[in-house]
Amino acid sequence: MLTPNEHPIDFRCSCAITSSLDILGDRWILVIIKQMLIENVETFKDFLERPEAIATNVLTKRLKWLEEIGLITKTRRPDNNKTNYYHLTEEGLDLTPVIVDLALWSHKNLRALNPTIGDYEELEDMKENKEDYCKKLIRKYRDKLSRE
Repeated sequence: MLTPNEHPIDFRCSCAITSSLDILGDRWILVIIKQMLIENVETFKDFLERPEAIATNVLTKRLKWLEEIGLITKTRRPDNNKTNYYHLTEEGLDLTPVIVDLALWSHKNLRALNPTIGDYEELEDMKENKEDYCKKLIRKYRDKLSRE
């Protein structure tokens, strides 16, 4: 993670929750992290093809921000120097429980507001043992990276 001298951030106060929201509170940041972690999104084109429809200018800014603060890395594709790959760092992977908690909260509390929220097969695994599910998700992500 970057030190304050490398990338000054205008934190509103000393509260840990507020400080984390100063970093993650934008509506797209956790969507991008979720896409990378769960949906195997790796390239700019992949992000643009997702149903969330992030505008290209917004996506460019958010990917740069995530890279600057150390939650993702950007590397060139070995066989195509024009394509960048984006991957979560260990600090980015540390957000896995946050993503899982948001999914569980949403399924429990937002159906009345958004009846289109779908059920997915992993939901029961999340509910039964959230900690094991997070470990499995992180392991799967790391395994994918080691094969690239």
